[in-house]
Amino acid sequence: AGVVMRDLSLENPIRAIREVSHDMTGRRRVRLANGREASSLEIQQEYLTKARDFVDRRGGDETSKRVLELWERTLRAVDTGDLDLVSREIDWVTKYQMIERYRQKYDLPLSSPRVAQLDLAYHDVHRKRGLFYLLQKRGAVERVASDVKIFEAKSVPPQTTRARLRGEFIRKAQEKRRDFTVDWVHLKLNDQAQRTVLCKDPFRSVDERVDKLIAGM
Repeated sequence: AGVVMRDLSLENPIRAIREVSHDMTGRRRVRLANGREASSLEIQQEYLTKARDFVDRRGGDETSKRVLELWERTLRAVDTGDLDLVSREIDWVTKYQMIERYRQKYDLPLSSPRVAQLDLAYHDVHRKRGLFYLLQKRGAVERVASDVKIFEAKSVPPQTTRARLRGEFIRKAQEKRRDFTVDWVHLKLNDQAQRTVLCKDPFRSVDERVDKLIAGM
């Protein structure tokens, strides 16, 4: 995207995720591929600065500006420990504060089975049982998308990513009653020729190879 950044590659990404996953201060340091160390806050702040510089130079829509504002506010919340700054928008903060209120009310340790049950109930996708939906009904959390937009997204993928190619391939294959296999990067017709297209670029929404594969059904 024309942005020059210093190398922030992690020496061991899986280990780094585990090391920072329980750190709510953002100050746990992880080792980079070049041997130096940096905290998750430092890494995120550098990415945010570059993203903001890019939008300032190239321009951005309202969605981009909202993302940058929430990103900056989230880092500030972690840095200062004032999680109320993002308690209505950041999922893990919403759940954490709900659990903490419950623990304090009933004087429960984090290891309590009742806390574990609450944790699971928060993620229940049933709209009448899920605690997230209860919070939503009470106006305690912000919505990103309306029910109509969510319904549309079930059949209309993002039009600026490879999801568009994947969606079009699946739609045509089902329409033609063809046997097919699809994953993040592969579009495959399970016929004699085992024709396959590899879509590596997540932001490529137009591909002649996919068009030919669809046309040959």
